[in-house]
Amino acid sequence: MKDYQQSFLNLAIESKALQFGEFTLKSGRISPYFFNAANMLNGANLYELAKCYVEAINDKNLDFDCIYGPAYKGIFLGSMIATVLSQKGENYPLSFNRKEVKDHGEGGNIIGPNPEGNVMIVDDVLSAGTAVRESIELIKNIDANPKIFVVGLNRQEKGSGNLSASDELQNDFGITVKSIVDLNTLISFSETNADYQQFLDELKNYREQWGA
Repeated sequence: MKDYQQSFLNLAIESKALQFGEFTLKSGRISPYFFNAANMLNGANLYELAKCYVEAINDKNLDFDCIYGPAYKGIFLGSMIATVLSQKGENYPLSFNRKEVKDHGEGGNIIGPNPEGNVMIVDDVLSAGTAVRESIELIKNIDANPKIFVVGLNRQEKGSGNLSASDELQNDFGITVKSIVDLNTLISFSETNADYQQFLDELKNYREQWGA
């Protein structure tokens, strides 16, 4: 496990953004773990979280022209990631969407400059991939290219069929999915940490049932 992955897991557990137990997902699936980046909402946590994203982005040599953060969690993630990148001399345009189209002033549902060129979408988690499809369509409709989707946690679950959600996104839109950690990382982490070995069987069973 790389240092930024360990830092991400430590931060997620300490802030209770990552929890183990029994959780009903939006899909109706019963999961032995749950991740919610909103539990990290303080200045110090967000800064450390953004550094993990940036280290992952640099480690994976991702090439993009601008950053797009879908409402709501993508807004604070995109803002912090853009800030940390700027500290390294990399200044990227940032935009995000409104949930409802504004019908006065400048109008529209994009805040910030319209995405142009190759767009990196950032969010906290990839499950079935339903939410990010809306962002991809929005970006394509303004003639930009949704090239990369970066999340903190890829649950590595099936999408609408037998393929993983990330493979479906690749097949349907040509977008590359990258993550700081994924379900396999969580299982490896649980295998080597005594406090979390009690969740190991449930994690493996979940991967067997819903993984792809």
